[in-house]
Amino acid sequence: LQLVESGGGLVQPGGSLRLSCAASGFRRDEFAIAWFRQAPGKEREGVSCIFQSDTYIYYTDAVRGRFTMSRDNAKNTAYLEMSSLKPEDTAVYYCAAGWECTWSTRDFDTWGQGTQVTVSS
Repeated sequence: LQLVESGGGLVQPGGSLRLSCAASGFRRDEFAIAWFRQAPGKEREGVSCIFQSDTYIYYTDAVRGRFTMSRDNAKNTAYLEMSSLKPEDTAVYYCAAGWECTWSTRDFDTWGQGTQVTVSS
């Protein structure tokens, strides 16, 4: 089981980025997929999560209305479209696979290596 993130980079405040999470070794729709982020000196926090059935997509309050999570079953890939980015969105972003959507890192067994997002002028 493997997850690989990509798409991070440096962007100015107010800009946009799209992160990708490519899954291999399992079908993406067998698991809930979440995006977490970790800023320097802070704990890893949940950002968004999509259930296996795609029935619900959850967002943390800090990103709701600015970030959009989606998936492409044919490519076994999940995405996080980020817009109106703020300096406080700067962090390493991780995708993770688990059995249900929660904001606890302990509920996710498979993690990607992370991709850096830096929002700065």
